[in-house]
Amino acid sequence: MTFEPTFRNLFYVRIGRISWPLMLLAPRCESLHLDRLTHIGEGCHLVHSYWTYIHAEKIGKNFTCLHNVTIGNYYGLPTIGDNVSIFTGAIVTGKINIGNNVKIGAGAVVSKSIPDNCTVIGNPAFIVKKDGEKVHIAL
Repeated sequence: MTFEPTFRNLFYVRIGRISWPLMLLAPRCESLHLDRLTHIGEGCHLVHSYWTYIHAEKIGKNFTCLHNVTIGNYYGLPTIGDNVSIFTGAIVTGKINIGNNVKIGAGAVVSKSIPDNCTVIGNPAFIVKKDGEKVHIAL
């Protein structure tokens, strides 16, 4: 808690309203926004998550997120499955479902649902790997 301010943000979201006295001693990272209504599963790892906005319906277990990522917007909140990695600069918007074991590449813009076991890149996003095989499927 003393060396990683992005961990503090996640910790404060998980403990809820009783976090405010702790914030006086160990302030949260102002450039990382985690919505208090988002349910985040165990094993969440926020790597250098500065300038990141996370507002989802639900995030599953073992979620990894890098910096400058935007999740959710005014058009709806995504639901994110287990073992999902979202890399630098990606945008995930709308009321969509991101399946389990999904990787979203750097700079990808995802506005449609993604099935399980996929790797997605591009703007607009397309699937480049599904169930371990190379493919090129538009979303």
